[in-house]
Amino acid sequence: MTTFASGTDTLTRDALTVLQPGFPGTTAPDWLLRRLGEGLASVGLFGRNIASPEQLSSLTAQLRAERDDVLVAIDEEGGDVTRLEVRTGSSFPGNHALGAVDDVDLTREVAYELGRRLAECGVNLNWAPSADVNSNPSNPVIGVRSFGADPELVARHTAAYVTGLQAAGVAACTKHFPGHGDTAVDSHHALPRIDAESSVLERRELLPFRAAIAAGTRAVMSAHILVPTLDPDHPATLSPHILTDLLRGRLGYDGLIVTDAIEMQAIAATYGIERGSVIAIAAGADALCVGGGLADDETVRRLRDALVSAVRAGELPEERLAEAAERVRGLARWAASASAAAEGPAVAETGSASAPATVSSPDVTRVDIGLVAARRALTVTGAEGFTPLTEPPYVALLTPVANIAVGDETPWGVGAELTRLLPGTETGSFAGEAAGDAVLEAAGARRVVIVVRDEHRHPWMAAALDTVLTARPDTVVVEMGIPQAAPRGALHIATHGAARVCGRAAAEVVAGE
Repeated sequence: MTTFASGTDTLTRDALTVLQPGFPGTTAPDWLLRRLGEGLASVGLFGRNIASPEQLSSLTAQLRAERDDVLVAIDEEGGDVTRLEVRTGSSFPGNHALGAVDDVDLTREVAYELGRRLAECGVNLNWAPSADVNSNPSNPVIGVRSFGADPELVARHTAAYVTGLQAAGVAACTKHFPGHGDTAVDSHHALPRIDAESSVLERRELLPFRAAIAAGTRAVMSAHILVPTLDPDHPATLSPHILTDLLRGRLGYDGLIVTDAIEMQAIAATYGIERGSVIAIAAGADALCVGGGLADDETVRRLRDALVSAVRAGELPEERLAEAAERVRGLARWAASASAAAEGPAVAETGSASAPATVSSPDVTRVDIGLVAARRALTVTGAEGFTPLTEPPYVALLTPVANIAVGDETPWGVGAELTRLLPGTETGSFAGEAAGDAVLEAAGARRVVIVVRDEHRHPWMAAALDTVLTARPDTVVVEMGIPQAAPRGALHIATHGAARVCGRAAAEVVAGE
């Protein structure tokens, strides 16, 4: 591929403007700062970029010293998917816990506080919330990232989340359009397919996105999924029928369209990232998320040059690229005005194209709102005959393989919180066919607290529970995924997510706090 010299020509700047790349490290590399000077308008942050709120603030200040209107994006859903607290676990429960409570005011307040913390650190675009309806309980990548399986519940909480987040001056990016909930394949690894009739898609998948658009969401993220009813040939990210005809035309959305990470295998393994990027922009996307796995200057250069070459070859209309770049700049202008407006009093409950949505500041102590929500989200079975533990137990985590969105860096479970409440508590992690026997051997005579994540999706996990509960019927079971399996154990606690605060809320019940 031809390499174009760095410059300030409009075409090159527009090609850089539509990229949202990641980068390694906790300070901005020289190449990234140089690209910001050449036209790059967005960067994406991941757990690898964050060590503390103070460090994150310094990093975003470093970026803005080079370009004061840069969009700083992050994948901070709260709950299981956290970048801000990747090494400790989130202070906020995720969507499924909020859906279990089903209090839209609480969802709005949680989103507001999460957004406020992001804004304090200089982040102004959040690739959240997930508006996917988790209609397939075997879904390997959405699960507790969804508010639930009821489209109307998901719709009202998506709207509340968008409103709360944007009230704090942080643009919401509602995902994964047109809906990733009815899939059994993770698009990080392959191309999922949803075979549903138009009428089903309309009342199920699309309902939450309509609600998000009505609430004023500033961005929408496309999904790398094939929906033959809408487009039999192209995944949503590459489909003009889905991005332009449906999202822009039928749903009337005029904000920024961002792709899911372009290097995910659903695109990279079938089209390649350069070709995929060109097709996505031509189809109606405005920004290309890059950098969960690819995070270097070479990738930025390759994608910039691919877009420029496509325009020069007549494969990508120059006006389409210019339109996409202007939408990115428009969101940057909104973010600057929203950041200032977020400091003032509440003025509205929904957003519009000209002003950010705002809500009143929370009445609850801001630092506690996540824990309040996590406690309210608990579903406890067997509490009537349960005597809280007073001696340190053995905590066994039945640990499934983490999906890429969640990652395996973030601690989960109840061990740390039970250790705080019952010093001497020990924790072990187990997996596989022999997990049940291994738990019993490790626990010895100690009381067992066994922690699972989506028991219904993992036969080995269900078998391990059978083994442990047969030998030790006084075992406490904590389900931190989707509570699809029937409750069992002397006490069963469903937390509806594995955030740190969910673990704390469960530990409080076990220890009688």
